[in-house]
Amino acid sequence: MTTDSAARRSAETDGGRPLQIAYSPCPNDTFVFDAWAHGRVPGAPALDVTFADIDLTNGMAERGEFDVLKVSYAVLPWVLDQYALLPCGGALGRGCGPLVLTAGPGRAADLAGRTVAVPSERSTAYLLFRLWAATEVPGGVGEVKVLPFHEIMPAVRSGAVDAGLVIHEARFTYQEYGLHCLADMGEHWEATTGLPIPLGAIIARRSLGAERLRALAAAARTSVRMAWDDPLASRPYVLAHAQEMDPAVADQHIGLYVNEFTADLGEDGYAAVRGLLTRAAAEGLVPALPPGALDFV
Repeated sequence: MTTDSAARRSAETDGGRPLQIAYSPCPNDTFVFDAWAHGRVPGAPALDVTFADIDLTNGMAERGEFDVLKVSYAVLPWVLDQYALLPCGGALGRGCGPLVLTAGPGRAADLAGRTVAVPSERSTAYLLFRLWAATEVPGGVGEVKVLPFHEIMPAVRSGAVDAGLVIHEARFTYQEYGLHCLADMGEHWEATTGLPIPLGAIIARRSLGAERLRALAAAARTSVRMAWDDPLASRPYVLAHAQEMDPAVADQHIGLYVNEFTADLGEDGYAAVRGLLTRAAAEGLVPALPPGALDFV
């Protein structure tokens, strides 16, 4: 977890305190927030940016530690009492779901009783995996082992685990590890629901008030549109935090995860979120959402 000092600037909000925001160093997040974090969005609240992987931001949200966070949609049932879901800035899409990787070719049924590494049990990827396994793996998988994202593919390759659930840029790099894609969780979700895949959400503290929350949503929406209008402006910020990622992979990453749902969830986006959390609650994976929990101010 790191803090971007370049994103700090004085503000007239909260008595001069910039809003504390946490999001990942992944290219889609830095692309979306570049203009806002660097003070180029007119009238937007100032930000004090902390970089943290989404498994950490999920925990931060559960502890109520930041004003604004990028979290997994899977964590919403535990945090919507304190935070509101913003209708923009997050990551949904098609053809961009998590993958189940194995060292050799096989079938879904081969995972019965096997050990599977996952990046987090409070992630959308995990919910999609569990919903997939409930229908495709007779008897269910065996041990679920939580590993840091960067350790999952090496663990599959070495045989330390039987399979790994991967996200983000691993879609483009897993073949470099000699691994095979056993199943695409996104393909399964889209085939069974017809909806986009809900991955990462932007949430903001409800105590900021309706007016401030609307201002945050407007700033996020403007920031992503500015990034689309001038993609080169965000490139230094994206590549500085892309963890030695190849620039071409970073571009693929942005192209996959920053789309019309980032600018506005819309009817299909909200239906996808409700569908995921309703299905997950029916399987006992998350608490059921109370009525109106996803409503924006």
